[in-house]
Amino acid sequence: MPKASPREYSNRHNQYNPTDMKKLHALLSLTLLSAPLTLTAQSDAYPEGSVPNEHNISGADYPRIGPDKRVHFKVYAPDAQKVEISFRGEMTKGDDGNWTLVSKEPEVEGFHYYQVIVDGVASADPNGKPFFGMGKWVSGIEIPEGEAGDYYAVKDVPHGNVARSKYYSDIRKEWRDCVVYTPAEYDSNPDKRYPVLYLQHGMGENESSWAAQGKMNLIMDNLIAEGKAKPMIVVMDNANIEVFRPAPGESMPDAMKRFGGDFPGILVNEIIPHIDSHYRTLTDRDHRAMAGLSWGGLLTFNTALNNLDKFSHIGAFSGMGHIDLDNLDTVYSGAFKDPAAFNDKVHAFFMGIGSEEGPERVKNLSDGLNAAGINNVFYLSPGTAHEFLTWRRCLKEFLPMLFND
Repeated sequence: MPKASPREYSNRHNQYNPTDMKKLHALLSLTLLSAPLTLTAQSDAYPEGSVPNEHNISGADYPRIGPDKRVHFKVYAPDAQKVEISFRGEMTKGDDGNWTLVSKEPEVEGFHYYQVIVDGVASADPNGKPFFGMGKWVSGIEIPEGEAGDYYAVKDVPHGNVARSKYYSDIRKEWRDCVVYTPAEYDSNPDKRYPVLYLQHGMGENESSWAAQGKMNLIMDNLIAEGKAKPMIVVMDNANIEVFRPAPGESMPDAMKRFGGDFPGILVNEIIPHIDSHYRTLTDRDHRAMAGLSWGGLLTFNTALNNLDKFSHIGAFSGMGHIDLDNLDTVYSGAFKDPAAFNDKVHAFFMGIGSEEGPERVKNLSDGLNAAGINNVFYLSPGTAHEFLTWRRCLKEFLPMLFND
């Protein structure tokens, strides 16, 4: 079964058709109006040993996660002709108007996207909390890791705060929001200043993704409580890479260069000054880090390696960034020309990737940099692909390396 990776796209599902949307709204209205009449019938019996999906809205019994890690889906759409679950297949209609589907194979541990497709129109599941991924609002399934996922579990430890901070971008000519995590001790230590990690999402996601899909705040809370990470501020902003669409007549290479191309300037010239003026930050380069997943890893390279006067810790998680090992003297404004100077400036240079997403590219880059005298850390996440479980693990490995000098 194909994994529901955050990078998977369907052009058919991205198309907007007003007629289809009216049809979907009518079907969903019927579902909501009829729900009270069907609650008893739906709750009479559940698949043995199954539990509601972690991301269901309160009171929703489906989807359910079985003990064999198969997912049980149920959608009430009595007038629909065909209902599907994206990445998993067509559902079967029952006499009571409910459509059902059970995953053919056990699902991979971690977080996975899905949509409900009613007569060709895709939407988030009305029974699920929304996540922004794949360039749209979708739903998510969480397959528990058990003890291995303890580092992002909700625990009885002090919890930090996640909030939005609004600022105006002269570069984009628009008001923007960044999502900011402050550690639990922040409000009770009014005289203390904190280091900052700028943490970027990937293609098809936005500033909400790390806190929602990535559970970064729980990872931070737990590592800080265990003394494994320093209390820090984490800033997550929109890199303008929610949907990739080449402009008419634009070549693919030019479109790829443009995609998120204005973000390094926004971060350096607008976001950092905004954060430094609104939060109690340590403003020197030794207390500023940047990391990102997938395309956010490319933007991290493009931003941090070209501004080593502002960043001292750099991380790429399944990063799309490329470093030309044959021209280390000239790439990224000559950042690698003097390996000893680079190692003195950059206190942590981390590259992680999943074992199931072609890790050779990143491993070869890490080995090549080491051979050239550039210190770096390579991390391989076992058994994971291009998905949030890989990136949660990368964040867990990266955070203890920050701000220890």
